[in-house]
Amino acid sequence: MKRLAADSMLFRSRGSIDSGKVSFIELFFDLIFVFAVTQLSHSFLKNFTLEGAIHLGILTMAIWWVWIFTAWVLNWLNPETKRVRFMLIALMLVGLIMSSSLPEAFEETGIYFACAYTLFQVGRTAYTVWVLRHGSTELRINFIRIFSWLAFSGIFWVTGGIAHEENRLALWCIALLIEYLSPSMGFWTPKLGKTPTTVWDVEGSHMAERCGLFIIIALGESILVTGATFAELEWDMLTLGSFAAAFVSTVTMWWIYFNMTSKTGHHFISHSEDPGRVARSAYTYTHLLLVAGIILSAVADELVLAHPTGHIELKTALVIMAGPALYLLGNMLFMRIAAGVVSASYTVGIIVLVALFLLYSIIPPLFLSVLATLTLVGVAVWGSIFTNRLCQAPLPVQHKNGTR
Repeated sequence: MKRLAADSMLFRSRGSIDSGKVSFIELFFDLIFVFAVTQLSHSFLKNFTLEGAIHLGILTMAIWWVWIFTAWVLNWLNPETKRVRFMLIALMLVGLIMSSSLPEAFEETGIYFACAYTLFQVGRTAYTVWVLRHGSTELRINFIRIFSWLAFSGIFWVTGGIAHEENRLALWCIALLIEYLSPSMGFWTPKLGKTPTTVWDVEGSHMAERCGLFIIIALGESILVTGATFAELEWDMLTLGSFAAAFVSTVTMWWIYFNMTSKTGHHFISHSEDPGRVARSAYTYTHLLLVAGIILSAVADELVLAHPTGHIELKTALVIMAGPALYLLGNMLFMRIAAGVVSASYTVGIIVLVALFLLYSIIPPLFLSVLATLTLVGVAVWGSIFTNRLCQAPLPVQHKNGTR
């Protein structure tokens, strides 16, 4: 009886008031990814080239993937138990090595990043399979399938870490392709088949809060970059203007996500009969675009603070506009998946940003940044009205039965 009680404690409760609550150990665990996001943005600033942008994309995808897979695990397992806490602390150690190796991941520290990443993914999944040995058979088989996919991709990660730099990119792209395809294929494995999304009994409020906290991590990096850069510059009207534009941009991104996107997602996933399908597509995939957009915006803020006037280079203009555009695209796709609607505010915002980018050669950096920020403000105001109406309206029948 004691063993059964201990095993039952390993799993997160469902449907209770506290079932969606994020624990302190989860917040402590997230500190590793605060460091990782900082490493990503600073590395791109040091290698502000097309090659650097490609490296940023690959590494951002990897960092997001390792975090979201852990968030899924903690949606089932109870982080307040000792076994799960010890797992998270061990993952933090591995994650610190992984994050520390990010700046030189495509150079000297590639093998350290690859080994740490693979150990993080495979080790966490193997431990979860072991923990589930007395739990749900379907869920345990699901993690055996996940283990198979991650072990397979791990071969390409480690091989890429050993390979020369020109081959590393190709091998790591293959590894990411394998991992990003796996959820959409239900982690199909020979003889074991694939996992239906109904097995992914998601605690929607927990998943929504966890992903929201990662957005806070990314926005926090934007605040840190803005504050640190501003503190080192001479304070004049141009610097103060750049600082204000960067701050308003970050606040508006927060508003768009938490007052519009997150609110809608939480409302619809909690009323879905197949929350696993919604969480797989809406949270697992689209939030990568949000994180990438915030990181690029943080880079743009530092560039504008350092050089608010003068001729603007194509790559700088691209980053200034790409950050907000990616962010709006991610929010738009999330709303489409979670609620089955496309908000016109996001679409118009993206179109405006593209149009402004085409005029970059005649607009100073600070003015271009201000226009991008004003576009986000417009989306926030317009979209908030739409979101309030959407969440107050009765859910359509097709969403209730999960056949949308």
